[in-house]
Amino acid sequence: MRKAKVNINNEKLQESSEILRALAHPLRMKILEFIDQNDIINVNKIYNTLKLEQSITSQHLRILRLAGIVLTERDGKFIHYSIDYDKLADSVVAINSFLELPIEN
Repeated sequence: MRKAKVNINNEKLQESSEILRALAHPLRMKILEFIDQNDIINVNKIYNTLKLEQSITSQHLRILRLAGIVLTERDGKFIHYSIDYDKLADSVVAINSFLELPIEN
C-alpha cells in the first residue's frame, strides 16, 4: 500500500498552538470578547469596565499580545488594543488542514 505524502506546515501549526494556549483562559476570553465588542479600546477602559485589577489585565493582555492575537497602537500615554482577525483566521486554516490529514494505520 502506498502512503500518502503528508505536508504539515509546522510553523503555522506552532503559531496556532500558541494562540490556542493563550485562548485557554476564561479571563483572556472575556477580555477578547470585550475588545471585539468595541473594535479598538484602551487598557484603562478594559480593566475599569470588566472590574479587574490593572496589573492582572496587563498580564493577560501581554500573553495575548505575545501570541499575536491582539494588536497595539499607542496614542500618547494610552495603549489601544484591537484583535488581529487575520492571524486568528490563519490559525483556524492551519488547524483545519492538520485535522483533515489522512490517518494511516
